[in-house]
Amino acid sequence: MERIYLTVTALNRYLKYRFDQDDNLQKILLKAEISNFKRHSRGHLYLTLKDDKSQVSAIMFVSNTKSLNFNPKDGDKVIIEGNVSVYEPYGTYQIYINKMDLDGVGNLYLAYEKLKAKLEEMGMFKEEHKMPIPKYPKVIGVVTSPTGAAIRDIINIINIRYPLVKIIIYPALVQGVNAKESISKQINLANKDNLVDVLIIGRGGGSIEDLWGFNEEIVARSIYASKIPIISAVGHETDFTIADFVSDVRASTPSHAAELAVPSKKDIYKILDNNIRRMEVLLNQYIESKAKHFSQIIENNYFKNPSKIFENKKLSMIYLEERLNAYQPRKQIENYKNTITNNNRRLNQAIISILNESRNNFIRLNEKLDLVNPLSIMKKGYTIVKQDDVIKNSINDVSVDKKITVSFYDGELDCNVLKKRVRK
Repeated sequence: MERIYLTVTALNRYLKYRFDQDDNLQKILLKAEISNFKRHSRGHLYLTLKDDKSQVSAIMFVSNTKSLNFNPKDGDKVIIEGNVSVYEPYGTYQIYINKMDLDGVGNLYLAYEKLKAKLEEMGMFKEEHKMPIPKYPKVIGVVTSPTGAAIRDIINIINIRYPLVKIIIYPALVQGVNAKESISKQINLANKDNLVDVLIIGRGGGSIEDLWGFNEEIVARSIYASKIPIISAVGHETDFTIADFVSDVRASTPSHAAELAVPSKKDIYKILDNNIRRMEVLLNQYIESKAKHFSQIIENNYFKNPSKIFENKKLSMIYLEERLNAYQPRKQIENYKNTITNNNRRLNQAIISILNESRNNFIRLNEKLDLVNPLSIMKKGYTIVKQDDVIKNSINDVSVDKKITVSFYDGELDCNVLKKRVRK
């Protein structure tokens, strides 16, 4: 029996016919990732559709691209509608795409970009609308899930850094369809209560779907309208939400938000220690300046020998008397003598008054110096306690089983702390 041989063209034509006649291949729905994306000069799109195990070539003719609501690129997750056929010249099959949309996350991303552009155009992201975070807050509010890891991290870090602050939790749903209303409601409630100095809103990491509550317009508007400064802390460092752009400060994580909300007690101790040192220096300079001034007063010749003032005045009077006797009639001389006598009496009174006032000022200044002199206070029984060269103002700052130095006005004691008894 004679064999019949087909041409390659005939084979490809037959395969194309079979593909085109298969109803299962004429309206196919496919979910895939784009790679090898190219846009032809005529507008056709050439791309590869792939998953983690396979790939297939695809084309979207320019007449179908008008329905696209996004700009395709490599890595996009898409869902497509089309048909499968054979490209006869090469004998390869490919997908002919009729419609293509972003899959799930892609649609959310489009909504995110659309809302972001809208709010930015309205000026809700401008720096001029952002409020500063208070340096030393008394009360911190937190809008988040009361059972999540985020609130535990925030509380732990605040207690370590600045245990003086009070924390108020405004419990909210941070995931799911009702999250946006819950978050917005608690932000508004915190403003109505007006109990907190700064408000942290956020949650831990998750997918874009998990974080979506913080990408809703109702939440953005509540943040923008807040009279309380808001720190947003949504997800991880690489996660950005609409809430981050509207808030006064964006933190990379909930832990970072806690660090931004309160100062560190270590930094405060350093500031206090520096201020104490500056006060000691200024006080010593003040004492030295006044002591130098008093020394100058005491060393003054007139202060040591007040009689010189009288001697100089007597010499002046003798000189004037001689001039009067030489050049003036007797009556005028008598008048001048009376004037000189009166002036001499007033001068003596003035000198005595000046001396008394200077003596009183000297006594008062000595008393003032004595009041500000730490040694005078310490003579009354007060002491200064240091541990690790740091002045301790409270028993809570003193560590047990460590040395302390107790300074009296006339010396110091090196002691060991055996036990603490807190006064209630």
